[in-house]
Amino acid sequence: MAAEVLDAARHRKIRLAAAETVTSGLVSACLTSVSGASEIFERGYVLYHSSAKATGLDVPEAVSAAHGAVSTEVTRGLALGLLDHSGAGATVAITGYAGPGGGNAINPVGTIFVAAAGRDGTLIEERHVFAGSRDNVRLEAVRAALGLLLRLLSA
Repeated sequence: MAAEVLDAARHRKIRLAAAETVTSGLVSACLTSVSGASEIFERGYVLYHSSAKATGLDVPEAVSAAHGAVSTEVTRGLALGLLDHSGAGATVAITGYAGPGGGNAINPVGTIFVAAAGRDGTLIEERHVFAGSRDNVRLEAVRAALGLLLRLLSA
C-alpha cells in the first residue's frame, strides 16, 4: 500500500508528510521503505508526549483541552498544521490509544483518529476502533493512515 501511495503522489507531482503519535513513525517508515521514496516523502513528525500531541504543529492548546489530545479535532489540526510546516501537497496525521492503558468511555483503547489533508483544501477524517494487542492496533492504524492518504490522492 505504501508503494501505491507514493505512486499516486508521484502521479500528482506532490510531496507527502506525516504527523504521528500512536504509530511513532511507523507510517513514515513504511513509506520510506519503498525505493525512490526520497523523491516524494518530505518529512515526518513524531509527537508522542501528551503536550506535544496537544500543541504540536501549532494546534492550539484550547483544542486539546476541549476535545482531548486524542480526538478528531487534534488530528485534523495536526494534518492541517503540517501543511503549514512543510512543502508537502498532502499530509496524514494519526492519534490514538494503542493500549494497554489510556482510552476512556467514549474512546476506548484501540481508538484511532486519522486525518489526511491536501493543499487543495481536501480533508478526509476517520475514526476506527481496532481490537487486539498494542502491536496489532498500531499496525492497523498504519494501514488506516495509508488507506486514507491513498483515498485523498485518488480523489
